[in-house]
Amino acid sequence: MLLAVDTSTAQVGLALYDGAQVIGEIAWRSHQRHTVELAPAIQDLLTRCGMTMDDVEALGVALGPGSFTSLRVGLALVKGLALSRHIPLVGIPTLDILASAQPASRNPLVTAIQAGRGRFAAGWYKSSKNGWQAKGPARVVTIEALLEEVKTPSLLCGEFTSEDRQRLMGNENVRLASPAQSVRRPAVLAELAWARWQAGEVDDEAALAPIYLHVAEPIPA
Repeated sequence: MLLAVDTSTAQVGLALYDGAQVIGEIAWRSHQRHTVELAPAIQDLLTRCGMTMDDVEALGVALGPGSFTSLRVGLALVKGLALSRHIPLVGIPTLDILASAQPASRNPLVTAIQAGRGRFAAGWYKSSKNGWQAKGPARVVTIEALLEEVKTPSLLCGEFTSEDRQRLMGNENVRLASPAQSVRRPAVLAELAWARWQAGEVDDEAALAPIYLHVAEPIPA
C-alpha cells in the first residue's frame, strides 16, 4: 500500500493506493492550517479504510512548485514517516500531477498553480507515447505572459479563478480544462509514485527537497 500526500498549495490531498485500486482519497482546501490538519487527516483516512500505518509500504509526496510553508509541512511529515518506519519515499513534481491527468493531445499543454500576487507557477508539456513530458523547467509567469506565449491551439489546466478563466478565454488559441479536470488528484500522484517505486526509482529521504521557484523581476503592485 502506498500513501500519497500533496500539500503544494491551499488544495491538500491524500490517497491510499495498492497498484490496482484507489482504496481511499480525500482533498480539501486548507486555510493555512496544513500543520494542524495534515496528520489527523491521514489518520482519519486510514481509519475510514480500515487500515493503519503498518499497512503502508511506501510514500509518495508532491515536491512543488508551490507554497514555501505548505510544501515544507508535507515533506517534513512524509520524510519523518519514511525514516522512522524504514519505508521508501518517492517525490513527484506537482505540475506533473496535473499534466498526467489530462487526455493525450497533439496540442501542447500548460499546467499552472497559484504563485501569489497575480502570478502562476507554470509548466509546458508535450504529448508522447509515454504520456505528457515536460518541455523545460517550471517558471513563474503572469496571465499576460501566458496569453503572449500561447500562439497555437493549446490546452491550459490549473488553479484559475473565474476572472482568470475569462481573461484566458480572450485568446482564441486557449483550450481551458474544466474546473473538475483542473483539481490535482492525489490518486494521480499515488499512481505516479507507485510506478516509480515499482521500478526501483526511490528517493533519498535525507536529500529530497521541495521545488521552489524564485521571482527575479519586480512583482506588480
